[in-house]
Amino acid sequence: MDLQRLTSRLRQCIQQYDMIKEGDHLAVGVSGGKDSLTLLWGLKKLQSFYPVPFNLSAIYVDLGIADTSLAVERLSQWCGSLGVPFYPVSTRIYDIVFQEKKEENPCSLCAKLRKGALNRQALDLGCNKVAYAHHKDDFIETSLMSLLLEGRYYCFPPVTHLDRTGLTVIRPMLYVDEEDIKGFAGRNRLPVFQNPCPADGNTSRQKVKEWIKDSAAIFPDIRKNLNAAVLNYIQKER
Repeated sequence: MDLQRLTSRLRQCIQQYDMIKEGDHLAVGVSGGKDSLTLLWGLKKLQSFYPVPFNLSAIYVDLGIADTSLAVERLSQWCGSLGVPFYPVSTRIYDIVFQEKKEENPCSLCAKLRKGALNRQALDLGCNKVAYAHHKDDFIETSLMSLLLEGRYYCFPPVTHLDRTGLTVIRPMLYVDEEDIKGFAGRNRLPVFQNPCPADGNTSRQKVKEWIKDSAAIFPDIRKNLNAAVLNYIQKER
């Protein structure tokens, strides 16, 4: 996937779900992972020719796990090269989740605290929308996690309005495959750095991801059909 193809898929999703309006200020949460960096670059490119003008800011939420100063400096320089303002936010999320609460299943609380820190910074910057880097596979995996762990079929929508903050969450990478993102990040040498979280790679999402991959040997169309189910669900919920 090249930059043109990426922006084409972003534009298709944004226009279909009316994600961006004139004058919007989007905060993109950049974690240092391939997904968020790909989204930021795609949105920056889209900004240069999209018929509706909008602003971009990048926010990095530091969980306080380890010294990430060198990686964050590299990330800051990369955002600067794109012409996107970069704002790092220091937190004690790691200490709260792993040291104080001692969560056995830390992902839920960690995600809640990260979103809270991101949203507060976005509001301080005058942003009215937050762009998450959930891609096609994230939508599929979330729907399966809900079904297998909660006994109901659910997937987060492409657009969510948060009543408490007034922010709107958008997910413009609904039509972008994770494999394409991996290729894009590698070819363009994005400043990706490894997630320092001790729970990384040992989550329910990772297990579902592996289950889908293994099941493809028996059901070759499993991913295509799961994606179709997600899109049907989203359409019915609109």
